[in-house]
Amino acid sequence: MVKINFVDPAGTTRSVDVDAGATVMEAAIRNAIPGIEAECGGACACATCHVYVDAAWQEKVGAPTPMEEDMLDFGYDVRPNSRLSCQIKVTAELDGLVVTTPERQA
Repeated sequence: MVKINFVDPAGTTRSVDVDAGATVMEAAIRNAIPGIEAECGGACACATCHVYVDAAWQEKVGAPTPMEEDMLDFGYDVRPNSRLSCQIKVTAELDGLVVTTPERQA
């Protein structure tokens, strides 16, 4: 199991365990993380699973694909560390990953 830490805009952290191979979005939905709507179900067709990747984790998570960047254009308060959580595949290397949810989704 891999631990993912979700921080809400108020600074409250919720840690969840997820199997490698799932996405960060799937971990959020399965654990009822507030602030992740995932309206498209993980198809990279909306921006309602937008998160900010903690600076310490950005290199391990990697950059968004061009398709993901296009979808992020529809996100709320997009920043350089913005990612769609449906596009972050959980691996053992991401154990302890910290992501923050925006104040609202697009």
